[in-house]
Amino acid sequence: MSDTLHTRTARPEDGPRLYALDHAAWSTLSEVAERSAPPTADSTVFDERHRPDDYLVAEDGGELVGYIRLVPPTPLPSNAHVRQISGLAVDDAARGRGVGRALVAAAVERARGLGARRVTLRVLGHNTPARRLYESAGFVVEGLSPGEFCLDGRYVDDVLMGLTLDG
Repeated sequence: MSDTLHTRTARPEDGPRLYALDHAAWSTLSEVAERSAPPTADSTVFDERHRPDDYLVAEDGGELVGYIRLVPPTPLPSNAHVRQISGLAVDDAARGRGVGRALVAAAVERARGLGARRVTLRVLGHNTPARRLYESAGFVVEGLSPGEFCLDGRYVDDVLMGLTLDG
């Protein structure tokens, strides 16, 4: 990991760069939705459901190189002790430099700081690099929906992973 790599909460002005990063990182290895439109001057990832406070970004040498989105999985009070990772992207040029690992660690710490007892996520079964990353951070497989998605004519499992935080 670079000495200049750090994470922080996203700011509104990060929206266009995050949109461009998300668009560039799109792949059926990690995505089930259609690819977003190419970025324009007005493109942003932020809207009423996706706020800057939901995102942690990674910067390396002042350059934004990745993000992770951490949200409550539902609006239910009975589920308020859980946070869910619902997006992670790393710039292709920054892969292999510990950016994803730093973002996952930052999200877990953010969840702890918010009083969460658990962090969950969903990952596609064939996304071996992401599954290894999450497992190395202590996440374990907690459920499986076989053949949940059909991507490029191939049925792909949806894997639920979770991490229980210390009390």
